[in-house]
Amino acid sequence: MRATTIHAPFDMRVQDVPDAVVRQPTDAVLRVLRACICGSDLWAYRGEAGRQPGQRIGHEFLGVVEETGSEVTGVRRGDLVVAPFMWSDGVCDYCREGLTTSCEDGGFWGSVGSDGGQGEAVRVPYADATLVRLPKDAASDDHLLSALLTLSDVLGTGHHAALGAGARAGATVAVVGDGAVGLCAVLAAKRLGAERIIALGRHRVRTDIARRFGATDVVAARGDEAIAAVRELTRGQGAHAVVEAVGTEQSMRTAVNITRDGGAVGFVGVPHGSGTGLDLGVMFDGNIALRGGVAPVRTYIPELLPDILDGTIDPSPVFDMTIGLEDVPAGYKAMDERTALKVLVTN
Repeated sequence: MRATTIHAPFDMRVQDVPDAVVRQPTDAVLRVLRACICGSDLWAYRGEAGRQPGQRIGHEFLGVVEETGSEVTGVRRGDLVVAPFMWSDGVCDYCREGLTTSCEDGGFWGSVGSDGGQGEAVRVPYADATLVRLPKDAASDDHLLSALLTLSDVLGTGHHAALGAGARAGATVAVVGDGAVGLCAVLAAKRLGAERIIALGRHRVRTDIARRFGATDVVAARGDEAIAAVRELTRGQGAHAVVEAVGTEQSMRTAVNITRDGGAVGFVGVPHGSGTGLDLGVMFDGNIALRGGVAPVRTYIPELLPDILDGTIDPSPVFDMTIGLEDVPAGYKAMDERTALKVLVTN
């Protein structure tokens, strides 16, 4: 089968690799219909996150079940399913508590020895616990498939950030970062009833999507200028709930300094850079909480799925470029050069 592999910084290839096959009785093999490139994939692409030459990549995908192991009962051949960005066994203490990303037997697609989502097929461990069935007729609806694909990561991650920040009815929410996760956090905050949503971003195409998703204000600035602008919009107080969706020292410092006393920061930006940017004195004095981390999106899919199916939310606009599998290297280049927000891959 064909799959995307990474060999060195900026060296992505689509190659022939061994076919995905059932190895354990709890496995399933999934034929990928839709996948995408994540902003976090770019850290490997740029050489800022280590990878072995030839390692697979890609962790967001949905598709059709092709084969199942002898112990799989929850899905069967022909089912349309979505996979969260990590597999999990569904029975360990962490899974029972809803923190599926800490599963004792879990793992991340594209890790050494596993298939990546940017390929023709994927072996799915613990298929019953990991995969979520979708309506079969969605397979013929390109727009709906795109929206459903966001359940694999960005929508659930934005939701996790909004929950961690304490987004709620009547609250003012600020979102630092105009990538796909930040935009989904805007959508999540709106869904949770936020009264005012301030999107921080400097790219007009992206902030236009933020407004479409529910942002009431846009701050096209960074650093101290952004902090001053948010403070001015909020009578000097800051936002009740702040999402940090970038992962740099500057973005975290901005997030903390635009949080209202008694508020919280929900952070989901994959950390990279020289430090955390946390000023514990500011957080202590202002009673500011910090929550977030790797989003347990498998836990959130059952809650978010109905709202996509009935049209309450439509996260599909985060995809602004569509390519075939063989063109995945060009998709990485486009996202790295910021000529694309998020690249959809069709098989």
